[in-house]
Amino acid sequence: MSDSSFDFDVIVIGAGYGGFDAAKHGADHGLKVAIVESRDMGGTCVNRGCVPSKALLAASGRVRELADAEHLKGFGIHAAPVRFERQKIADHARQLVDTIRANLTKTLDRAGVTILRGLGRLEGSQRVAVRESSGVERVWSAREVIIATGSDPFVPPGITTDGRTVFTSDEAINLEWLPRWITIIGSGYIGLEFADVYTALGCEVTMIEALDRVMPTFDPDIAKLAARQLIDGRDIDARAGVLAKTITPGCPVRIELVDMATKELVETLEVDAVLVATGRVPVSQPLNLASVGVDTQRGFIAVDDTMRVLASHAEGAQPVPHLWAVGDVTGKMMLAHTAAAQGTVAIDNILGHARAIDYRSIPAATFTHPEISSVGLSEADAKALASREGFELGTVRSYFKANSKALAELESDGALKLLFNKSTGEVLGAHIYGLHAADLIQEIANAVARRQGVVELATEVHTHPTLSEVVEVAYKQAATAVATPVGI
Repeated sequence: MSDSSFDFDVIVIGAGYGGFDAAKHGADHGLKVAIVESRDMGGTCVNRGCVPSKALLAASGRVRELADAEHLKGFGIHAAPVRFERQKIADHARQLVDTIRANLTKTLDRAGVTILRGLGRLEGSQRVAVRESSGVERVWSAREVIIATGSDPFVPPGITTDGRTVFTSDEAINLEWLPRWITIIGSGYIGLEFADVYTALGCEVTMIEALDRVMPTFDPDIAKLAARQLIDGRDIDARAGVLAKTITPGCPVRIELVDMATKELVETLEVDAVLVATGRVPVSQPLNLASVGVDTQRGFIAVDDTMRVLASHAEGAQPVPHLWAVGDVTGKMMLAHTAAAQGTVAIDNILGHARAIDYRSIPAATFTHPEISSVGLSEADAKALASREGFELGTVRSYFKANSKALAELESDGALKLLFNKSTGEVLGAHIYGLHAADLIQEIANAVARRQGVVELATEVHTHPTLSEVVEVAYKQAATAVATPVGI
């Protein structure tokens, strides 16, 4: 399938999960592929995101469990005071990163992907310039180009970082020290996960959220339930509706908090450290997108559902020939597995196999203790869809406190909210808080992907006693509410 008039069939700019999956999938299907990376192979997820943070959460979670004397007493267990070594916890995360990064690089080598080390940018249609760290630059040609440059942490105006006392998640995963009192700016999944780590390791946390409620990106009912344990039940002072107007590094770090509505000064905090967890911004500025006539919106590149780059975010914008984009730089769902899925979709379309991505069926998870997960539509979006299409929205809840396995684990704090179409039974979305919620959501994600209905799903047998029965109970409750339950 290779075209000898080009250096490569496909050049992928960026070797994060999106770029990796695109490159490997292309090479596995006979394409001559090159991948360009200026930093560490594996991108944010492997080096500065999901991989090291999960290693920290695994270790700190063990500490939390062993230190919870009341919980252990319920099993008749009496543990000695918990001791841990911060450096060894940090080393565990670093070693995991090294292993996965090496495995990823070897996988690309074995697949026959050419790795080009340097900063990549477009030089017009079907041309990519790669500038090595030495300053040497070469321009390569490709029949198709895939942009997979990812994102970086967003630092709002007024906040100065020094990487030591004021830092982002990029530095936090190194766990270089444990501040006695740390302020976390933002209560999204990054802020929540690091609050979980820091409180388990003995730090006092103040959480600042500019929007009017803590955990604003989560389902409101699930957030309210989760906050009781993840925030209220821990050494966390959470404040909503206040903005960190200025943050000045030092010892101590100085934070000016203002009321989000009035912008009047509320308080000045002096803390040991600040983690800025206010979201992420796309890495697109160095790409020279103007050379191919692409306009971004806040740096995000517009794509259609086949991952073709559109000339702009304007309605009716046309695809740019031979140019694709995947991952965080598209701003669709800034998750590693979304990027990976987008990468394979782009390659399938390049191969001539028409395929579109289904964002509704892609799950998301927050790996706190317990976990939070979701898939499909939010309740607000589901209500809007029901109004537009003229059907009644169904909502049921299933609780962990009625689940035998959760009770056996003494971890029965949790719930599942299931959203469905009452006319057809189709599953529209789900939101879970509880033990292993990140694993439980996959079953519902598969149902959403297949556009299955609760009547059919309610007949499927689940293992007893397992947490999966929380899902089964929800399906059975929903099935009784379907207007015309076909087959019953």
